[in-house]
Amino acid sequence: MSADEDKYPAESGRRRFVKGVVGGAGLAAVGMTGAVGINSATQSPGSGGGSTTAMAIENTAGPAPRGMPQIPVEIDDEGYLKGVWPEVQEVEQGGRTIEVAQTEMGGQTYSSEWFQYCGVESYQGIVPSYESENYFRSDSGPAYDWQSEAVEGGDRLNVDMFENYESWGNGIGEAGLGKPATGRWRSEDTENTIPIQVIRSPIIEEIANGNTDADQSIVNWLQASTEQGFIAWLNKCTHFCCVPGYKQTQSSASFGGADGVYCACHQSVYDPFSIVETLFVARPRPD
Repeated sequence: MSADEDKYPAESGRRRFVKGVVGGAGLAAVGMTGAVGINSATQSPGSGGGSTTAMAIENTAGPAPRGMPQIPVEIDDEGYLKGVWPEVQEVEQGGRTIEVAQTEMGGQTYSSEWFQYCGVESYQGIVPSYESENYFRSDSGPAYDWQSEAVEGGDRLNVDMFENYESWGNGIGEAGLGKPATGRWRSEDTENTIPIQVIRSPIIEEIANGNTDADQSIVNWLQASTEQGFIAWLNKCTHFCCVPGYKQTQSSASFGGADGVYCACHQSVYDPFSIVETLFVARPRPD
């Protein structure tokens, strides 16, 4: 990695890769009304849910109780990006048989329950057996000029759109950390949109290739859940369920988020290059 020291200097914070478990603070989210109600360990009616371990981009500042869950990425033969959906199976839970979507991946149990918070548990796209082609599609109002010029809302994201990922910048924070896009996932022909963020980054490539001091369990996970430097996550802040952004606002620098994923609502910051194991209570899906 010595050849990359000038590209990712230690003082930039980009070479800080950690693996941690969010404890008590991650067991319940801040209370609120409506569909995004309290993340607590109550026995709510519904399917799935409960204590859940997920792989997430780390929350590094602000009131958010934990990171945002990763979506494993795969690329088809034409270069289009897809989010991996776990295998659907039936399990016994609470004395009844329910459907869950989960699979073993990179030493972790990847589950649809990772996305059961902030009201997303009620979305049709999170139902384990919902049939979707799973492509990442551009949203209709992307946050980046390059994306607005290259695609229209609903277009699938393709590897070719990210060719300059090692040099891309937009005047916010440090250039060359990765090229982002905003979009949606498993949301076609549904009433609700599942917002996602994608970054193609040389940093993610380096970790997945084992060329950093990252914990081996994180390396194994990223080897399984990323491809060609692409990383994606469910873009719902775990605080009050706002939609954060990577390099989308100059004000992020005032809160240490110029090179992170910044939530302008309450100044939570996430590091998309620091992947952690996080414990939380997933909300059950409505029956």
